[in-house]
Amino acid sequence: MDTATHVVMGVAIGGLATMDPVVAEAPAMTQAVMIGAIVGSQAPDFDTVLKLRNNAVYIRHHRGLTHSIPFWFIWPTLITFMLYMLLPGINVYHLWLWTFFAVFMHVFVDIFNAYGVKAFAPINPRWLALGVINIFDPFIFLAHIAAIVFWRFGTPAGWTFLIMYVIITAYYIWRIHAQRQVHKEMYARHPDATHILTSPTFSWTRWHLVIRTPEWMYVAESRRGQIRYFETYPFEPIPDDIVINAARKDRNLKSFLSFSPAYRWAVSIEQHGYSVKFVDLRYRSKGYYPFVAIVRLDENLEILSSYTGWIYNTQTLQRKLEFRETSES
Repeated sequence: MDTATHVVMGVAIGGLATMDPVVAEAPAMTQAVMIGAIVGSQAPDFDTVLKLRNNAVYIRHHRGLTHSIPFWFIWPTLITFMLYMLLPGINVYHLWLWTFFAVFMHVFVDIFNAYGVKAFAPINPRWLALGVINIFDPFIFLAHIAAIVFWRFGTPAGWTFLIMYVIITAYYIWRIHAQRQVHKEMYARHPDATHILTSPTFSWTRWHLVIRTPEWMYVAESRRGQIRYFETYPFEPIPDDIVINAARKDRNLKSFLSFSPAYRWAVSIEQHGYSVKFVDLRYRSKGYYPFVAIVRLDENLEILSSYTGWIYNTQTLQRKLEFRETSES
């Protein structure tokens, strides 16, 4: 989920914790758990600082190590230790449990969007991306805001947030059912499909779709149960090609391929030598595929420059590639 939603989730978990008598009966404990829940709900996304280094490192590692099983326990332990140093005498066990719950909930809800997360690494290093909930879901965010407002106007915090979570749980179940209906329709149309990738949108009735079969890839959308196809491409696995093999040594392209499950590739001959471009088919927007990886090579297949990330016009991409070529020369 987005940062704002994780923040209000932390507040909600801190309020829910007041149903724990150990938390509710001591003001210092209530304060510590609220802080622990808010920080814990943000902690797995501290890897966002990787973006300061470069996009390749960020894309390859974001929602990876910091969301993995060991860090489910490392984050609450670190947060609890720091809070205990500031507020000695608080109940460490209950503080740790509620902070752990906040960290776990962060990772758990991230599984349901299309970006995904390596939640069960290192046991299972695969990306888990169910594609059920948008990264920012207005209903979930506003439900938290409404519950916080009710709480501030005097309703019991524990019961207020418990009822909210029951409603949100029902919402998740409904969204899973809606996605399964879309999958059912697409499997009926493409019984040989090996992958059906859904990306939810702000609209409850609209889904971005990528369907992959042994021979074809289809980019489509489902809107109010009606399927609309945009593009159809032959499914072409990455070939054992000398130019592409040279490009695959580049860190930006490696990061892209570690993240994207549905893409198109192309090789073009240009003045500088060759350009190898990959586009992720999941994020079609206004007829354009903004998530890309591109590698420029000279005639000797030496990498000149590269980029991976979100690009919405060719001029921006050109500037980024030229900047990298200049800075790396």
